[in-house]
Amino acid sequence: MTILNCSKRLLLNVTVAAPYKSSPAAEIAFEAASAAMDGGISVDVMNVVQGTEVLCVPGVLTPTEIVCAYTAGASIVKVYSVSALGGVQYIASLKKPFPHIPMVASQGITTDSVRHYITSAASAVVLSGATFSKEAMLQRNYSDTSTCT
Repeated sequence: MTILNCSKRLLLNVTVAAPYKSSPAAEIAFEAASAAMDGGISVDVMNVVQGTEVLCVPGVLTPTEIVCAYTAGASIVKVYSVSALGGVQYIASLKKPFPHIPMVASQGITTDSVRHYITSAASAVVLSGATFSKEAMLQRNYSDTSTCT
C-alpha cells in the first residue's frame, strides 16, 4: 500500500515537463510541482527547476544519456523504456559503471517485478500502467487509483 499511496501523491503533484520546455508556463507549473519527470533530457527544464525544491528526473536510456543528465545536474534519472532493452538485466548493467547515480526503472514494470528491480539496481520504479486503470485515469476518477489492475 505504501507504493500506491506514494504513486497517488506523485500523480497529483508531478508536472510532466516535456511539453513545457522553457516558458512562462513551465515556471508557473513548476511552482506547484514537487517533481518534474521528463521523457528525455531537457537542459531548459533542468535550468528552470535548479535552485528550487522541485526534483527533476530526466529520462535516459543509454550510458551517454546518463552521463549527460548527471553532468547537467540531475541527482536521479529515469531509465525509459527499461523493458524494451531487457528490464531488470538492463538496469543492472547500467548501474555497474554508475553506482553513484540513482535510477528509476520506467515502462513495462509490473507489481510482480518491483522486488526484482529494487534488489537488482533501481532506486525506484514507475508503476503507472500496472497500478492504475487507464479508464479511470482518462475519466480523472482518482478514487479508483488505489486498486491494482
